[in-house]
Amino acid sequence: MAKAFASQGDMDDKTISFVEIGPGLYAFTAEGDPNSGVIIGDDSVMVIEAQATPRLAQKVIDCIRGVTDKPISHLVLTHYHAVRVLGASAYGADQIIMSDAARAMVVERGQEDWDSEFQRFPRLFQGHDSIPGLTWPTTTFRGKMSVFLGSRRVDILQLGRAHTAGDAVIHVADAGVMFTGDIVEAHSACYCGDGHFADWGKTLDAIGRHDLDAIAPGRGDAVIGREAVNGALDRTRDFVDSTYRPVARVAARGGSLREAWEACRAACDPKFSDYAIYEHCLPFNVARAYDEARGLDHPRIWTAARDLEMWAALQG
Repeated sequence: MAKAFASQGDMDDKTISFVEIGPGLYAFTAEGDPNSGVIIGDDSVMVIEAQATPRLAQKVIDCIRGVTDKPISHLVLTHYHAVRVLGASAYGADQIIMSDAARAMVVERGQEDWDSEFQRFPRLFQGHDSIPGLTWPTTTFRGKMSVFLGSRRVDILQLGRAHTAGDAVIHVADAGVMFTGDIVEAHSACYCGDGHFADWGKTLDAIGRHDLDAIAPGRGDAVIGREAVNGALDRTRDFVDSTYRPVARVAARGGSLREAWEACRAACDPKFSDYAIYEHCLPFNVARAYDEARGLDHPRIWTAARDLEMWAALQG
């Protein structure tokens, strides 16, 4: 029997956790669903990642209101994917921050990504009729910018391409904490459908050089303690490498996408089949790895129609 497309079969609500990972720093997690982060400053709050709809964003806001009544002044979006950004209107933040490259991807493929992800993740788009439209930043940056929440300095950094070409991380140096977006996952599959395999490991190295005490990953539980942080970086690296290497070998000898799929499954299933959204991600990951291995640096745009065509060819 064919598998349900992407995450269409995953309709069960997830248990939310709101964990303090440093002084005034929180990770909002939900059993492998997209995470958000919270930074409490002297007079206001910064949120990282908006969730997919205003209704889901309200769950983050409710958690925030359990620990502070300070206004939400800043919303930082680590990249452009719909499940991360379309709930932005709920926060009422004066500043919405993205990298220049992430904004360019909204211009290039924002609507296509919205249509695609809506089809893939129906449960994550609860209250989708309240989304006012594509999310546009008020502020963009290239390389690095700093925001001061009173005396608390927050650095927003581009450390390299990985999950997308526009990835940003958020570093709170006074606590040794980083919010990594989907560059790092914790016991969850990396989605690589818009990724850059050759660069991902170097970006993980750059994160590691910050010598962190905790990270809030893009999916999965918060990671606390230096040993745990290093383990999460290593496991993410292993997932990305284990996906790309067998596909690249097939591509190098002129093999087909279907052969690449079979080679990737043989390498990855024994290690990662129990990871969250593994079956969802794998076909998209193989398709992108096959393109990159054949020299296509700029990821092709996923559309709702292309999603279904690829899924039928590989996972159907």
